[in-house]
Amino acid sequence: MDELICYCFTYTARDIEEDVRSHGCSTILARILAEKKAGACRCASANPLGR
Repeated sequence: MDELICYCFTYTARDIEEDVRSHGCSTILARILAEKKAGACRCASANPLGR
């Protein structure tokens, strides 16, 4: 199983690696920040560590 990095949006380590290979850098952070700004972050409830 691939390590889950972002519990809110279910991005895995593999997703980030593939994103960097495809784009030369990760575009995932920009997507996460846009979703958080829109109020779609649920880190406290989705992450088992509460972060």
